[in-house]
Amino acid sequence: MHTNRTPMQPLVALQALRRLIADPEQTQEVFTVIRALSGPALQDGYIRFADTEVGQRILREDIDLLDTLQDQDSLGALPANTLGRHYLNFVTSQNISADGLVEASEDGEFNQLEGGIKRFGMRQRDMHDLWHTLTQYGRDELGEVCLLAFTYAQTKNRGVGVICLTGCLKLVEHYGMGVFKAAWHAYRDGKKAAWLPAQDWEHLLSLPIDQVRQTLHLQAPEEYRELQGTLAPA
Repeated sequence: MHTNRTPMQPLVALQALRRLIADPEQTQEVFTVIRALSGPALQDGYIRFADTEVGQRILREDIDLLDTLQDQDSLGALPANTLGRHYLNFVTSQNISADGLVEASEDGEFNQLEGGIKRFGMRQRDMHDLWHTLTQYGRDELGEVCLLAFTYAQTKNRGVGVICLTGCLKLVEHYGMGVFKAAWHAYRDGKKAAWLPAQDWEHLLSLPIDQVRQTLHLQAPEEYRELQGTLAPA
C-alpha cells in the first residue's frame, strides 16, 4: 500500500508554534504544527484503518462523516440520550460547527493527499468534537490540552504531543503542576480506550451515549473536573 510518508519539518513547526503561542485563536497554526511533525502517524493510522471492516466499507463507499455531522435536522430528531443529540447540543452550546475545523485546516492540510488516505485524514479531523462530547473534556484551555493528550495516545502524532506539552507549560501558571497529572490521566485513558478512528460513527450517533462510552471503554475525566472546579483561572 503506497502512502507517501511525510517528512518532518521542525522549523516549520517551531515558527507555527510561536505564532500560536502569540495568538491562541489562530487555530490553523495547530494544523500546521501537526502536519509538520506528524511523520508517519497519518500513514500508519490509515494502514490500520484500512485493515478494519469499518474502514474498508468507508473507503469503498467513500463515506464522508462531515455530511452526517452537518445534518442538524437528522441529529436533532434523535432521542435526547443519544450520542448524536449530545453532540448537537455540544456544538450548538459552543456556537461551533463541523465546518470550523474544515476551514481551519484548509491551507494545505490535505492538498497533497489523495484517495483513501485523504478520506481517512479528513474523517479523523472531523471526529474532534465527537471526541469532546464522548470524553467530556470541554473547550476551555484545560479541556483542550487534556483532549490533545488523549488524542496523542490514540494517533501517536508527535505534533499533537508537542502542542499538548506546550499547552501544559502555559497552563501551569493558572493550574499548577496538577495540569500535568490531568494530561497524563487523559493520555492513559486514551491508551485504554478502543481505537476511535476506526469506529462506525454514523451508527454510533444513534445509540445512547452512555452505551457508546461503555462500549469504547471511555472513563469519566475525574482529574480534569477536579482541577477545573477547584483551581480555575481567575
